[in-house]
Amino acid sequence: MNAQLLNIYRMETQMETTRLLRSPGFAIPSLLFPLMFYIFFGIMFHVGGVNAPTYMLASYGTFGVIGPALFSFGVGIAVERGQGWFDVKEASPMPASAYLVARMGVSLAFSLVVIASLFLIAAVFAGVRFELSQWLLLAAVLFAGSLPFCAFGMTLGLYLKSSSAPAVVNLIYLPMSFLSGLWVPINFFGPNMQLAANFLPPYHLSQLAHKVVGGDLGGSLWYHLGFLLAFTLVFLFLALKAYNKEDK
Repeated sequence: MNAQLLNIYRMETQMETTRLLRSPGFAIPSLLFPLMFYIFFGIMFHVGGVNAPTYMLASYGTFGVIGPALFSFGVGIAVERGQGWFDVKEASPMPASAYLVARMGVSLAFSLVVIASLFLIAAVFAGVRFELSQWLLLAAVLFAGSLPFCAFGMTLGLYLKSSSAPAVVNLIYLPMSFLSGLWVPINFFGPNMQLAANFLPPYHLSQLAHKVVGGDLGGSLWYHLGFLLAFTLVFLFLALKAYNKEDK
């Protein structure tokens, strides 16, 4: 990869970051909602028999990294398609990969801010104590775990209309998070709901995060990784198919 292409990626990512920071409708919910939910459910509201601050750190860490991926790609791309800005990008001499790399860079940057903020609140206000290796491993799991949802969000953005994208993404994001056990521990659900959670990607990412902090349900590491990998490949295929259709 030559220096000129890297500079294009850097500049496009910088412009995308500036644009999103000027859009409080994206920045504020993506950053504040996970923190607010963690403070309320993880610190103020303790569930009996559960170390709430530790358990909910993994759960709301998962919730926090999914939001930027879905909204940056899903809503962002759909809106820009509706405004014609997506076509302008396609017609420009800028490589198509720069647009997607910039979107992914912004999503990952927001995810890092969410992770760091949750860790700070957990350590300072909730008394969560891990070894340094656990903090780093949990951050790495959550950070990498946002990538499958970038693929999902990109697919949604390429298929949804700009007028319906925000509502549809919210209708997917919030119920999917709840049913995956991110707001209430999954073992509080009935058997059928617990079984249904196995078909939802946030459940698998949260279980990987819970393995780091010692609160998972004991499922196989490779089972969760395999599900997320398959989920990523399916939605990358669908996104590529939709992108090629848009390009015609």
